[in-house]
Amino acid sequence: MEGEYQIIFFQKSNGRKPVFEYLNKLSKKDRSKIVDCIQGLSVYSEFRKEPFSRHLSGKLRELKVDFSHNRHRIIYFFRIEKVIILLHAFKKKTNRTPEREIFKAKKYMQEYLTNN
Repeated sequence: MEGEYQIIFFQKSNGRKPVFEYLNKLSKKDRSKIVDCIQGLSVYSEFRKEPFSRHLSGKLRELKVDFSHNRHRIIYFFRIEKVIILLHAFKKKTNRTPEREIFKAKKYMQEYLTNN
């Protein structure tokens, strides 16, 4: 997958945007680093591969943003040609991605696909 991709923040039926809200709760420094990685995901194909991203389940992928002692994750999927939908974000505290986080992202993806 080469070239620039459009990034879309998933919006729930109640108008809330989970990834956008997650980013706004972070410090300016953390938010800046994550936004840089999201921009990298949209522009550079290496951000869509290991070690920056990895496959989770079905269409779901995980953008890995690690710095200092912080391990942030953005779960996303490719919608149509050159479009990435950011579904869910969380701070990772264990070695494995918790099933509850994957389940939440699957629920958001289903909502997105149903409404779009």
